[in-house]
Amino acid sequence: MGKASRGKKERGRDKTGQWTATGAARAAHRLREQTRQTLTGNPWVQMTLASNMNNVVAELHAVLANSGLIDLGGQPEGIARDAAMSMTLGKQGYRPPWPRVAGEAATWQIRQIEKLLRQAELLVISPAAHAAVMAAAATLDTADISTLDRDRDVLVPTGLLVLPEPIVVVNRTGTLSDTRAFGWQFITQHQMLPTAQYPGVLVTTFMDRDGPVQPAGWRQAVSQARATGSPVPPLMPDGMYGMRGDACLAEESTETLADLSEHHRQMQRALTQASQWRAEPVPETGEWGGGRVEDPYDDFVGRYMFAFFRLNSQGITAVSSPGATAGTAAGIGDASVPRDPDVRVIRLAAPSPRPSDPAGETKRVYQHRWPVRMHKVRQWYPSRQEHRVIWRGPFIKGPADAPLMMGEKVYLVDS
Repeated sequence: MGKASRGKKERGRDKTGQWTATGAARAAHRLREQTRQTLTGNPWVQMTLASNMNNVVAELHAVLANSGLIDLGGQPEGIARDAAMSMTLGKQGYRPPWPRVAGEAATWQIRQIEKLLRQAELLVISPAAHAAVMAAAATLDTADISTLDRDRDVLVPTGLLVLPEPIVVVNRTGTLSDTRAFGWQFITQHQMLPTAQYPGVLVTTFMDRDGPVQPAGWRQAVSQARATGSPVPPLMPDGMYGMRGDACLAEESTETLADLSEHHRQMQRALTQASQWRAEPVPETGEWGGGRVEDPYDDFVGRYMFAFFRLNSQGITAVSSPGATAGTAAGIGDASVPRDPDVRVIRLAAPSPRPSDPAGETKRVYQHRWPVRMHKVRQWYPSRQEHRVIWRGPFIKGPADAPLMMGEKVYLVDS
C-alpha cells in the first residue's frame, strides 16, 4: 500500500492502530469538505461520469433491443432507448424528457452529488457494525431490496456514511472499485412500461482516491488532474443507484421474489456479455479485510444499503448521541476541521436484557454471532384481531461479544 493510503488509514485510527469514533469522525469531515471543494466544475469527474453513463445506457439499450428479456410490445426501436434511460436515470430521479447526450446526464448527476454533500447528515460506522452489515447483505437476494419502506426503515432522508475501510468490489467487467462511502437522498423515480412515479432512494457510491486499488492508469489520471489544477476529489463519485422505497414487494410470496431475482440475474448475465469489450483481468492487489466482494449481478450496493437501513431500524445497530461526538469529532482546536453537530456514530447495539429462563429449562449458550436471512412470519395484530404476514430480517443473532460468522468466514468484531 502506498504512502498516501497509509496516511489515509492513520487519520481514522489512534497511534495503536485501533479504530476510534473521534478519529473516524475527523477523517469523515475532512473527506467531505475536501470533496466538496474539488467537485464543482471538475472536468475529470464530468468526463468519468459521462463515460460511465454512456457505457451503461448503450449496453442496456443493446440488451433490451436484441435479447427479448423485456417485452417491448412491438413498439418501435426507439422505445428500447427510452426504457434504458428510465431504468438508469429515471430510477435515479431524473425527470423526462431524457437527455440526448451523456454529458447532460453527468452534469445533472454532479448537481445531485453537490446537493447530497451540502445537506447530508454525516455518519461513521464502527468496524463491528460494518462487519455485521456486510454479513447481513450477503444473505439477501436482489428482490429483497424492493421490500424497503423508506419512511420506516431509513434513518435520515439524506445521509453520507463513511466506512472504516474501503470495500474492494469486483465489478462484472473485472475492474475493481474500492468503495469508501455511500450517500443517499430521497427522490421520486420516473419509470415507464407502464409510465409511473414511485418514492425512491438515490444511492451514490464514492471510491477512495488514495485507497488500496491503485492501477497505473488511475495513478496517471490522478497525477494529471492535480497538474491541471483540478485534482480528483478524495471521495470520487463512482456510481448512482435508484432503490424503490415504497415496499412494493413486501406482500409478495417467497416464490415470486425468487423468480424476480432470477429475472434480474438473467438481465445482468446479458449485460455482462454486452460489456465484454471493456472487460479487464482482475488484478491481484487490494483486498478488504473480509475479502473481495464479487458483484457479477450489480446488486451489492443495494444489498449493503438495505442491510444497513434494516439493521438500524431493527435496533441491531445503535446511533450515538450527536452531542456526545460533536465536540471531540470536530477536533476542538483544529481549525482545519469544521464543527458539525450532526455527526453520528453507528455501532453494534448492546443486546436487550432477556427474562430469566423458566426453572428446570436448560439455557442455550452460543459461541458466535451469525446473520439471519429475511423471512416471513405471521404477526398477530391485536387492534385488528388478525394475523398478517410480514417480512423480518436480515438481522444478527447471538451474543454481542462473540465473533461474527458467515459460512466459512469468521469476522472478529469489536463492540
